[in-house]
Amino acid sequence: MIRIAADFSELWKLMENDVVAAIGPQSSGIAHVISHVVNELHVPLLSFAATDPTLSSLQYPYFIRTTQSDSFQMYAIADLVEYYGWREVVAIFVDDDYGRGGVSVLGDALAKKRAKISYKAAFTPGALGSTIKELLIGVNNLESRIYVVHVNPDSGLKIFSIAKNLGMMVGGYVWIATDWLPSVLDLSDTVDADKMNLLQGVIALRHYTPDTSRKKSFLSRWKSLKFKTTATPNSYALFAYDSVWLAARALDAFLSEGGNISFSNDAKLVGLNRSRLSLSTLRVFDGGTRLLQILLTTNFTGLSGEIQFDPDKDLIHPAMDVLNFGGTGTRRIGYWSNYSGLSVVTPETLYDKPPNRSTSSQNLYGVIWPGEMTSRPRGWVFPNNGKPLQIGVPNRVIFKQFLVKDKDPPGVKGFCIDIFEAALNLLPYPVPHEYILYGDGKHNPDYSSLVYEVAQNNIDAAVGDITIVTNRTKIVDFTQPYMESGLVVVVPVKEQKSSPWAFLKPFTVPMWCVTGAFFLFVGAVVWILEHRLNHEFRGSPRQQLITIFWFSFSTMFFSHRENTVSTLGRLVLIIWLFVVLIINSSYTASLTSILTVQQLTSGIEGIDSLISSSDRIGVQQGSFAWNYLIDELNIAESRLVMLKSQEDYLVALEKGSRGGGVSAVVDELPYVELFLSSANCAFRTVGQEFTRSGWGFAFQRDSPLAVDLSTAILQLSENGDLQRIHDKWLSQARCSALANAEDENRLSLNSFWGLFLICGIACVLALTCFCCKVLSQYRRFSPGTEEPEVEIEPASARRPSPSPSFKNLMVFVDKKEEEIKHMLKRKKSEEKPQANQSSDGHSPYPPA
Repeated sequence: MIRIAADFSELWKLMENDVVAAIGPQSSGIAHVISHVVNELHVPLLSFAATDPTLSSLQYPYFIRTTQSDSFQMYAIADLVEYYGWREVVAIFVDDDYGRGGVSVLGDALAKKRAKISYKAAFTPGALGSTIKELLIGVNNLESRIYVVHVNPDSGLKIFSIAKNLGMMVGGYVWIATDWLPSVLDLSDTVDADKMNLLQGVIALRHYTPDTSRKKSFLSRWKSLKFKTTATPNSYALFAYDSVWLAARALDAFLSEGGNISFSNDAKLVGLNRSRLSLSTLRVFDGGTRLLQILLTTNFTGLSGEIQFDPDKDLIHPAMDVLNFGGTGTRRIGYWSNYSGLSVVTPETLYDKPPNRSTSSQNLYGVIWPGEMTSRPRGWVFPNNGKPLQIGVPNRVIFKQFLVKDKDPPGVKGFCIDIFEAALNLLPYPVPHEYILYGDGKHNPDYSSLVYEVAQNNIDAAVGDITIVTNRTKIVDFTQPYMESGLVVVVPVKEQKSSPWAFLKPFTVPMWCVTGAFFLFVGAVVWILEHRLNHEFRGSPRQQLITIFWFSFSTMFFSHRENTVSTLGRLVLIIWLFVVLIINSSYTASLTSILTVQQLTSGIEGIDSLISSSDRIGVQQGSFAWNYLIDELNIAESRLVMLKSQEDYLVALEKGSRGGGVSAVVDELPYVELFLSSANCAFRTVGQEFTRSGWGFAFQRDSPLAVDLSTAILQLSENGDLQRIHDKWLSQARCSALANAEDENRLSLNSFWGLFLICGIACVLALTCFCCKVLSQYRRFSPGTEEPEVEIEPASARRPSPSPSFKNLMVFVDKKEEEIKHMLKRKKSEEKPQANQSSDGHSPYPPA
């Protein structure tokens, strides 16, 4: 009923009999063929060795993989590549369904890690040693030194033997083998010293099977068998054992629920007796669909671990051992699981925790690499073709401080070359290279074309003042920027005569209004506080109004002649004089700057005003600014003028747009700084940088040298060498950038509102204290006490006094402080005798 077959012919003979389930075969190629047959016969096929990922449950619904798919170990290899920081690998594989399927998944897995297979080295099954040798010689000439070996066991060890003879098992090489290698070695209890000598430093993956007591008991009983030819079970043997039990449990469940084992003829196969395969003798298992469902829902713990299938018909919790070959055996450096990636603890201990695939959670023990190296191999070398690195350098004819042709080796010199050479000297390995000038030497070359040459592999890299822009980053890899850059606008300037109304420019209109208002406000507050005490603040209404205005504005020059007597008045005046001091100093400084600064000769104040105008714009030849102004800022190409030399800059700006020149030049800041210093600061930049970018070195996509050089550039910046090289080539007098000088030097209310707020609060508090004092005095006496001639009437003749009016209050406030004190003192003395009479029991008034 249940048949086990090792190869295609044996399985076919068994299929001619009525079978309900098949176990096998041992290769992915045969499994592809048999899967078509079992689909027609509705016979579940349990395969413990067919690991080809292309054997999918969608195409072959009756194919059940009772081992782990190769797709999982390919993702494990991708995690290893990412863990060690490599970017490219070379895949060495056998050219059959097993090899092609695995390598295809490996490419997809690496792509998700931003890595790739740089070369696929395939050979036919059963290839001769000479063929494999030629293949490895070609592989050795490549840049990558990371080799992934995914082959059949019959040719795998031959690859390592040839590689050792070719000197490819030494330091700097990395060999990663899939599960075929541990499967071969696990079949023997003894260690073959010759085989282990071939595999020193190799990393391999093996299907993980938990060390359960059941597994240990089985292996112990297996070793007790007295068959000399019996091999030690490897992981595939354990999967085969569990496959048999899976089929048995499923069939038992099928029969227990009343299932019938019956077969019927397939109309498609009738009449095909002429074939040597006797297809007409094959019959369809009627209960195949139900048995398939039972198989997929069966759940038990076997020797290989938990046997349970997910919706994709794969075993749950796929995991791998990560092994390192060294000495006379292997050692486990960690585990990989589809649940949590790389770890040094067993996968089953992580299933109860939340999945964690973060970089910090990925861990492995140390590895002994080929050549007994313990440090991580770089993973790549320069191609072993005897050619140095071909580096393109723009042959500039303007601003030669950055790059210029040189008669002495290496043929070029300048700021950019010194930066590149200093970065190369920091690398832990030599980089043979030669510079190739790009351009005719008469005109600046097109930098985008130079970058395109790198992308087309015509040259290996481009070094120079190359701006990192979006379109270029799509086709090449740039290093870390070694110099900041950005586009700015340059315009001519001249000395301009000051206006007769220049004295009004230091302050904005709101500032003037608020300042004037505060002068009057503070003068009024001081008058109120001093009016009752200080005779200088008294007099006729006209005289007092003049005093307020005179005192207010005379404080501007600290020339007020009136003395302050009251404490509150002095407090307000001190604070206000401090505010006036700050305002005077700021006004003087701003006016000085406005009268001495150079002013623009045009109305261009930045890129926005330049876009809105119709003036002509100068652009350096070969600069990316030409396309940027047209494509990004929508400036008409007819407005642009190409400038080929620094003399063109000078002449075009002096002529102006109306004279056949340009009104402004748009260029990168490093060039502009050199131009301004050479032009004796006769021109200025206006506005701000309207792009932010930098200069870097361009390399081919995924070049590891770009990453290493980026690190070296950062080291140059940290140790100060970058600044020293800059000062060597570019240390010249700088001209200060100029926006709108008048607007920048004008002082607004935003700079002084804090001072005005403090002064205002002080005035309000002083007025509050003054009012409280006055009201307190006013309540202490009534209007009748103001006239001493009025006699006190009897109580029966008195009438309730009217409520105090606002006029009376103002009259009271206008009195001098001395009068108020005298009146209060007299009232107090009059009230004292009355109080004494009341205490003696006599009424102060005669009886009615």
